[in-house]
Amino acid sequence: MSQLQVSTTVNGDPVEFLCEPDESLMDVLRDRLGLTGTKEGCGSGDCGACSVTVDGRLVCSCLVLGAEAQGREIGTIEGMAKGEQLHTLQKKFLEHAALQCGICTPGILVAAEALLKENPDPTETEVRYWLAGNLCRCTGYDKIIRAVMDAATEMRGA
Repeated sequence: MSQLQVSTTVNGDPVEFLCEPDESLMDVLRDRLGLTGTKEGCGSGDCGACSVTVDGRLVCSCLVLGAEAQGREIGTIEGMAKGEQLHTLQKKFLEHAALQCGICTPGILVAAEALLKENPDPTETEVRYWLAGNLCRCTGYDKIIRAVMDAATEMRGA
């Protein structure tokens, strides 16, 4: 197979890379672009650990081909913080101890950010439904939900 040249934007920066036609976006992000915050959990779109946004839409990057990134805006966990300044969600995850092993955390943070962009004032039920595709084997979810709810309140300035 011959490699494909792809021009895209990742976390606001223009990026070009070569990839195999059957290479996943997750593998491109990790192996070609060195953005290792995106984690592989299952490789089949069932766990959400590899969640990123493509043109603002939440996707499992293990189910998207790297070539499909052509001309798109990709958002990853590396794009959440602004330099040393953590995103409000990241701060709240630390404050609420909403992480343990860290495999699921980047995907959950990206998913929660996508939720709060779409719905800045979600109910607890809406947060739970939105994050239902992100599996965590360590925390039991309550601390994650509390952190997202607290972040939403702070981000609204309420």
